[in-house]
Amino acid sequence: MNAFIPIFSPKNFIKNEVKLFLIFLLFLLTIQINSQTKTIQVCTTCDVKTIKKAITLANDRDTIFVKKGIYKETKIYINKGIHLIGEDFPVIDAENKTDSVFAIKADNFSISGFKIKNVGMSYTKEIAGIFVSHSNNFVIKNNRMENVFYGFILQRTKYGLLSNNKIIGEFKTEATSGNGFHLWKCENMRIEKNIVSGMRDGIYLEFVTNSHISNNTSANNIRYGLHFMFSHKNEYHHNEFKKNGAGVAVMFSKFIKMHHNTFHYNWGTASYGLLLKEINDAEIVDNIFEQNTIGINIDGCNRINYKNNHFIRNGWALKFTGGCYTNIFEYNNFMHNAFDLSYNSRLNDNKFEANYWSEYNGYDIDKNGIGDIAHRPVKLFSYVVNKTPETLVLLRSLFVDIINFSEKVSPVFTPNNLKDNKPLMKPINPL
Repeated sequence: MNAFIPIFSPKNFIKNEVKLFLIFLLFLLTIQINSQTKTIQVCTTCDVKTIKKAITLANDRDTIFVKKGIYKETKIYINKGIHLIGEDFPVIDAENKTDSVFAIKADNFSISGFKIKNVGMSYTKEIAGIFVSHSNNFVIKNNRMENVFYGFILQRTKYGLLSNNKIIGEFKTEATSGNGFHLWKCENMRIEKNIVSGMRDGIYLEFVTNSHISNNTSANNIRYGLHFMFSHKNEYHHNEFKKNGAGVAVMFSKFIKMHHNTFHYNWGTASYGLLLKEINDAEIVDNIFEQNTIGINIDGCNRINYKNNHFIRNGWALKFTGGCYTNIFEYNNFMHNAFDLSYNSRLNDNKFEANYWSEYNGYDIDKNGIGDIAHRPVKLFSYVVNKTPETLVLLRSLFVDIINFSEKVSPVFTPNNLKDNKPLMKPINPL
């Protein structure tokens, strides 16, 4: 009889016992941690009637649950890793006092579900609905702000999430308005799914690195929908920038990715969809630039790839000012712009190839989808307008058509070597 008989192993028995003991200890530790945390309720009929009082009673990991109502509080200081939750958007009315509502210096905290309004203005202090400094690992989401000087100010923070917040300002002038989101010296931040309007800049970043800004709507702000400087290795995608005073400004930054954004209806004598000032090593792809005074204004930028962007019904699709090197424009659509390109400097090693130009009048005899003759996107009249802006009133005249045609036949004033040798006959991924 060869039936298998299990052999008892003291070694295996001890291992199993140790495992069970460790699991039991972990279970007890979890119970102990949960038993040490508490929830504090705040309301007019509760034992705790103010948010400030609740914070003094709270410890790390505690939750403060604020019921619906109006709370006239400012200078709410938080230095603990606690969680504040509002029920049905309780209102915190700052009564136009010149102090931030929440001032936070803590790790592992969260704030959600509040409506903050009437934050006062100051020419000497940075005042916000929520002011966060020297903090890590936090979440601020699902809040509303109305009539605030600054919405959010964040300084020296890391690993924070700002999501689903709505900021509505009552803008008057740049001097009397703050920014919706104002970040300085922050790392690994995520700003996503927010709505901001009526502020000075919708989103302002300075010395911000390794961060993601996505799925936000920034519209009707006095100056910029997005404005960042000295901010490297960041990614901006699926945002909408609409009807802002001067559009979007990107300055003195490198290693940037901007994709699937929409820049539209940014009109004005000094307005653009996107201003690039001394930007290096970037990817600008799959964006829409529609009905802006200037789609992209490019000044002193190098090693940028522009691909699969749509430039539609802008005054100027692209306007170069200043020396630029190693920029590649390929597989972009230039459709029905007053001027596709303004270019007053040397071509250098910039490249325009395999783009679609609605102004192209060439032919494709071999039917390979590529025009048989090169396209010159710079018009003589664009050169004239840059020298004498008043001549723009002649834009649709027969005289302009004649001088543009003569320059195309025999270039004298426009760059002779600036041309697309492989113009496409059909748009790329038409909208």
